[in-house]
Amino acid sequence: MSPRSELRAWPAAPSRRRAAGGLVAAGVLVAAAPAFAADRAGQIAADSKAALDRLYAQRPETRDIGARAKSVLVFPSIVKAGFLVGGQAGDGAMLTRGQATGFYRIAAASYGLQAGAQKYAYALFFMTDSAVNYLKTSGGWAVGSGPSFVVLDEGAAKNTNTTTLKKDIWVIAFGQKGLMGGFGMEGSKITEIHPDP
Repeated sequence: MSPRSELRAWPAAPSRRRAAGGLVAAGVLVAAAPAFAADRAGQIAADSKAALDRLYAQRPETRDIGARAKSVLVFPSIVKAGFLVGGQAGDGAMLTRGQATGFYRIAAASYGLQAGAQKYAYALFFMTDSAVNYLKTSGGWAVGSGPSFVVLDEGAAKNTNTTTLKKDIWVIAFGQKGLMGGFGMEGSKITEIHPDP
């Protein structure tokens, strides 16, 4: 199943199995989005910087992408889980020249052939000023609309091509733990948050 077919609207009248899956997904989203009082800006920023450093160490070719990017939005810990109906969520920081310049949450509900649980990180390399400005002014970016993006696997990160270079945002998933089918960005929504200092 392609990433584009994974994320769909919630069914109007879910069966008992789907309803149970929805409860699991709701629990994941709540558990993965801690209260601001416990998840302060400094901790999100530190975790995001540490995650980006790990990515650079594990995949040195991404350091060049980071050097070319206007900003890098890092979600250091995204939890995804579910059975048929699933969900994912996580908080992260926008890093510009190594400094946190904003804080964001990614969340999505998904429906399709999926089972299991997974924890991973995302690094979104914003390659254009217009993409950065769109995120700051849109009030929430529904991935798949607005700026164009490409998800880079290990081979693509090493060998960028003319198609890749035309994209506004380059996305890399890393640090995967656990097994789960149906992995993709489209359908996710990224919104700005204001954690306590």
